[in-house]
Amino acid sequence: MQVALRVVVADDHPVILFGAEHALLKFPGLQVVGRARQSTELVRMLHATPCDVLVTDLAMPGGQYGDGLQLIGYLRRNFPKLPIVVLTMLENAALLKRLNELGVTAVVNKSDDLSHIGLAVQYVSRRMSYLSPSVKTALDALRVTSAGTREDAMLSRRELEVVRLFVSGMTIKEISERLNRSIKTISTQKNAAMRKLGIDRDSELFLYAQSNGLLNLSSAVPDETAYES
Repeated sequence: MQVALRVVVADDHPVILFGAEHALLKFPGLQVVGRARQSTELVRMLHATPCDVLVTDLAMPGGQYGDGLQLIGYLRRNFPKLPIVVLTMLENAALLKRLNELGVTAVVNKSDDLSHIGLAVQYVSRRMSYLSPSVKTALDALRVTSAGTREDAMLSRRELEVVRLFVSGMTIKEISERLNRSIKTISTQKNAAMRKLGIDRDSELFLYAQSNGLLNLSSAVPDETAYES
């Protein structure tokens, strides 16, 4: 008799949580043994409930252990043998690659059919990677254009400077005052940077910055004369 794979599902949206569980139960041999709505519940459950695979949303704020890459990093350090399937709406290649670096080999986009969650669980339980169709498309479309080149290397120095300041928490107006450029110029440079990176939303820009070390602003912004026009 085949032993069922025990799965814990975490998502802060009840509809997604229900949908994911319903999709998993359509696969013979999969058993949902726990549900969590934020990281505090999730970590407590993982300590108390034996499971074989975790399916977790990437953006799940409100818990003690954070969400996004911070939570994934915590889970990989504290539950290193637990396979993880990440659910997300984000399609940024840098973020997806960072997840892979953290040991996540299965990513499912919520816009894809939820049946991919069950497939991903089956794959990771066999130590195989799995990417849903939208995730594969995003990686293909946003792949680095030349081998060994980081995405932020495509940005001009001024665009990178604006991105660093923006993700540090400054508004466009504050950046324009600090750099002595017009608001229109700063906005144009920010939008140009996002376009080059294949990013549509500010939330993706913050995640990109986090995964690529751009949130470390310990070094002061260089003198304006060091930058080209």
